[in-house]
Amino acid sequence: MAEIVNHLKSIVNRMLKIFGLQFKNKTLYIEDFYRFFRFTKFAFMIHYCEFITLIEQKMKSIEMDMTQGSLFKKIFIFSVPLVITNVLQILFNMTDTAVVGRFAGYLPLGSVGSTGQMVFFCSGILTGLGGGVNVLAAICVGQKNYKDFEVTVRASAVACFCIGILLLVAGIFSATGILKLLNTKPELLHDAVVYFKIYMLCMPAMAMYNFGNAILSAQGDTRSPLLYLIAAGIVNVFLDLLLVIVFKLSVIGVGVATVIAQYISCILTLRKIYKVLSKNNFDFKYRQISSYKILQIIKIGVPAGLQNAIFAIANLFIVAAVNSFAAAMVAGNAATMNGDNLVFNIMSAFYTAGATFIGQNLGAHKKKRILNSYFISMGYAAIAGFVLGGVLFAFGQEFLSLFTKDQTVVDYAMQKFKIMTFSFGISAFMDGTIAASRGLRKTLVPSVMVFIGSCVLRVIWVFTIFAHFRTVESLFLLYPFSWAVTAVFEIVYFAIIYKKETADM
Repeated sequence: MAEIVNHLKSIVNRMLKIFGLQFKNKTLYIEDFYRFFRFTKFAFMIHYCEFITLIEQKMKSIEMDMTQGSLFKKIFIFSVPLVITNVLQILFNMTDTAVVGRFAGYLPLGSVGSTGQMVFFCSGILTGLGGGVNVLAAICVGQKNYKDFEVTVRASAVACFCIGILLLVAGIFSATGILKLLNTKPELLHDAVVYFKIYMLCMPAMAMYNFGNAILSAQGDTRSPLLYLIAAGIVNVFLDLLLVIVFKLSVIGVGVATVIAQYISCILTLRKIYKVLSKNNFDFKYRQISSYKILQIIKIGVPAGLQNAIFAIANLFIVAAVNSFAAAMVAGNAATMNGDNLVFNIMSAFYTAGATFIGQNLGAHKKKRILNSYFISMGYAAIAGFVLGGVLFAFGQEFLSLFTKDQTVVDYAMQKFKIMTFSFGISAFMDGTIAASRGLRKTLVPSVMVFIGSCVLRVIWVFTIFAHFRTVESLFLLYPFSWAVTAVFEIVYFAIIYKKETADM
């Protein structure tokens, strides 16, 4: 521990030294920035890699056997690093909105917030794809079929990278058109387009991070991805403050900071994958990629990703409805989305745990543990949703003040919070069941149900209930209603496929 502390002190001292040189003269010069860049690129990264290696030595990952032992304990232990990991991922965007909202104003905050659903759409596809990789890899680990595991790793890497590139290209070329289609306020449009295009540059990195995270999690290692996101998070916060406050780059600054942070987490994760696979005698020489395995990944991962995308598509109509209010409401919605995403991502850690445990136990033919994994992981998620929702409601004013100093924006945001904070736990019954179905390798039918329940239903709600009342409350009540309706159908479907998939166990 003392060694770790000393490394942290050394890093901080180096940063302070650089800043001391810059702030001493009260003016930032090109030469100063070049010295800073050279420092961060070489000295900092070298020192940081040493720090990472040191922690890895202190906290060696252990492959968790999910087919034996207490499920309550193991699911919780497995989920905690995932919870922290997901929180740190959200902190990327939260830092962006907090820094922009407090130091650049509510208009840049609204611009960043206007891209939220499109960002969620793209990242949701990659998250779902990673979920598919995780399930297939977990089944291989449960079966102790390491040859098939190697094939899965190769195919997953290719599939994830290619889809990351496709999202990058599509996002950059369609940014302006999509944001106009969403009725983005004219005063917000330019900065929103700029931020979204910059953010799209991190799609390949995000894709490969999700690939690495899925492979490591399937083996029971959820600690390493956490460590690497801590590293990236520190860099993200540091660069946000530097680029927005010092260099006055506003939305450009937060976008660039997020991209750099995402690539750092990607590189560190791939580095870990290489070390783990090398230790297990993985052959890194060129081998033919299994088209069958890629199709399996697409079959499981793409529908799962589309589920997330469907939520985003449905929410696009909500965004369009929000944009019909004043710009202050748009900014308020952007601020509350940080709370929404924080809670949902904490809950999703338990869904990932449930799918992974179900996958391993499916491979090991442990029927009872499959069902218990479903109930326990969903229970943890529901408790987290209700508790965190209550905390956000109680401290809503304080939380929102992190992102804006405008009381009008806060007042608008609290109208939404009054509904959402008591509804989060309801979503666990839908999302937990969807994840459990994914663990059983079934994603197409759940995707159709999500489309009907959470997309079609929400669109109908916007054009009927909301169109009639035109209030904030009438808009956001659609969330708990759609979650509850969809959950009923998802649970019935899971009961059917569970009985079918475990019939011979």
